[in-house]
This record gives sequence, structure tokens and C-alpha cells, in this order.
Amino acid sequence: MDNEKRLLDAAAFAARNHSGQKRKGKDGEPYINHPLEVANLLISVGAVDDINILTAALLHDTVEDTATTQSELESRFGTAVADIVMEVTDDKLLPKHQRKRLQVEHAPHLSPGAKLVKLADKISNITDILERPPSDWDDQRRREYVEWGISVVAGLRGINPALEEHFDQIAKRAEMEICGLAEE
Repeated sequence: MDNEKRLLDAAAFAARNHSGQKRKGKDGEPYINHPLEVANLLISVGAVDDINILTAALLHDTVEDTATTQSELESRFGTAVADIVMEVTDDKLLPKHQRKRLQVEHAPHLSPGAKLVKLADKISNITDILERPPSDWDDQRRREYVEWGISVVAGLRGINPALEEHFDQIAKRAEMEICGLAEE
């Protein structure tokens, strides 16, 4: 399968599996917009052209948030893609605070592909928290999310300067607007 067909197949697969899911933001936009944005950030900001990384970006939440299995991803998209997806997949059986702590601890040890996907994911999520926050999130919860995202990304540093700079700009804006921190 050529690269374009493979990416479109992954996008269609993700869209079907995330069907009916909405983002937490007050707009309630279709969930598929998130994996599409993650892949787009990798391409347009990070200049990533590795087909396995881009495919994994489109599929990065399928195991965590749908009934998709690792073996299903392996058989359809290959072991390299499935491995990246599994590296960035939280174990939903663990309490939320433990999942968040583990993301910070595991970030420095991820493969390069998983680091790229995780970094683009954090850019997308913090942008949403800044521009389209969930209506039930107060400023304190938004601040905590931004601070946690910064902690995760600290362990991803050195993987892609352009994505890191983009993250830093979003995080700085979030710190100023949500956290009320003045520019130094």
C-alpha cells in the first residue's frame, strides 16, 4: 500500500473507531479532529515524513479510547505502528493521577517515534485547553493540565526543535492567559 493510501486508511479507521466521540471542549467537535491535528502538526510544523509515525499519530488514541486492540493494529498497519501507539497509550485501568504520573516518568524513555506523537498530542491538547476548554473546567484545572503537560514535554526534549518551539509558544501563551504568569 502506498503512503497516501496507508494514511487515508488509518484516518478512515480512526474515524470509524472514534465515531460518535466528541472532544471535551465546549464546542463538542468530533473526536477525529484531534488525531488529524496531531498528524498535521507532525507534518506541517515538525516536517516529519516517516509513514509509520504519521500513521501512529492518526491511530494514537484508538486503543486507549475505543475497542481497538493492539493485535488489530498490528495486522492492519504493522508492528512498527502498533508499537508506537502502545507506547503512548495509557492504561485506563489505573487511576487518573497514576496515569498522569507515569506519562511524566515514561516520556524520556519513549522511542523517537512515540516522542514525536506524544509531543504533537500535547501541543494539540494544550491548544484546546487554551482556546476551547471544556465548559466544566475551571481555571485551576486548566492550570494544572498545562503544568502537567509542560512536565511531560520536558522528558521529550531533543526530539524535534520545531515542534518543541511550537509547544513552548503555546505553553507560554497558556501560562500567561490561564495561569496569570507575567512575561519575564
